[in-house]
Amino acid sequence: MARKRHEGAPLKLTNAAVPAPLLGAAGDGISLVDIVVDGETIASVTPASGEAGDLDCAGGMVVPAFVDLHTHIDKGHIAPRTANPDGTFLGALNAVQADRNASWTAADVAARMEFALQCAYAHGTAALRTHIDSAPPQDDVSWPVFAEMRERWAGRITLQGSSLIGIDSLPEDLAPLFDKVTAFGGIVGAVLYPVPDLVPRLRALMEEAETRGLDIDFHVDETLDPASNGLSAVAAEATRIGFSGTVTCGHCCSLMTMDDAVADRTLDAVAAAALAIVSLPMCNLYLQDRTPGGKRTPRIRGGTLVHEMASRGIKVAIASDNTRDPFYAYGDLDMMEVWREATRVLHLDHPVGQWPLAFNATPAAIMGLADRDAIGPGAPADLVLFKARRYDELFSRPQTDRTVIRAGKVLDCTLPDYAALDETLR
Repeated sequence: MARKRHEGAPLKLTNAAVPAPLLGAAGDGISLVDIVVDGETIASVTPASGEAGDLDCAGGMVVPAFVDLHTHIDKGHIAPRTANPDGTFLGALNAVQADRNASWTAADVAARMEFALQCAYAHGTAALRTHIDSAPPQDDVSWPVFAEMRERWAGRITLQGSSLIGIDSLPEDLAPLFDKVTAFGGIVGAVLYPVPDLVPRLRALMEEAETRGLDIDFHVDETLDPASNGLSAVAAEATRIGFSGTVTCGHCCSLMTMDDAVADRTLDAVAAAALAIVSLPMCNLYLQDRTPGGKRTPRIRGGTLVHEMASRGIKVAIASDNTRDPFYAYGDLDMMEVWREATRVLHLDHPVGQWPLAFNATPAAIMGLADRDAIGPGAPADLVLFKARRYDELFSRPQTDRTVIRAGKVLDCTLPDYAALDETLR
């Protein structure tokens, strides 16, 4: 429970249970600590003294604010007006294209982005990267809206944008696309398909990104076809170029069905090239191994080989992906939900190990955000407090009663009403 304190005085959280990795330590342990917040940063973290503080966490778990590395807030919340007809990946592609052509005005995109960010903020997210559909003419609509949102949300959510376009749709002259992305402070990316000219197209994009000093974020192998191995091509090109920035590859689902020897060789190359990986288990569970008509039960869970990656020292983050759109009909940009479900789907327990970092510190490092590697002196006073005292309690309930602290102040965590989107459905 909280006690009154003078405005501007340090805020002391007592009896906070912090997982070992979030204190910069190893193991599955959870330590009881007192955290003193002075203004917008953490002043000290010390073993719990048992003394009264401004906010007694009563042994509840405390983690840094979440960092959501892979989202699509430009297409979020369109499912009520344009549903996926059969739940498949192809059905999602076609439904989004139809909705985009019919409805994605600046006002529409802005309304849905704003709603998405309100949800993420209330759930405790401090930074978020969104992919922006960037095929003309949509790029002229969505990137300016993104720039407005980034400015509007500055100080609440750090926003990064990444261009999204099929590798087979990239123009021969990449300059206009790169000029637009950089003008709005974004990075570049593409969806990799096993097209015949994949390597030369990939090479051109990566070389241009290297010349301009841009990071890259790819959608890679979002399929269970074991013959799809765009990840290997990215690793080879990054190594050949000596790519100096960060290359992030999302999905990488085909690794789940590859021969072990092929998967091992691919992951060895990924580690050597220092690629970063982001797994999107909720969306991949929804789409992968689905057949039209619901007449066959899926055999393979969504995800990628996160344990094999981690054992090689590959940076692995886990993120939300799509929200209430044809690619994933559900979700709320709640990284606690992502953490809970990923733990079950990808077996991020027994031991828990370093996996708590995959939802804050690791994606922050991939995004180039400083001082978000642990709860410690000098770190941002951006925290999420739960009443749950252990992992079994944390993962057993939705944690709707969490407390979010941003810049040293307790937030009103009221979620926006879905009715706010009614205008977008007309």
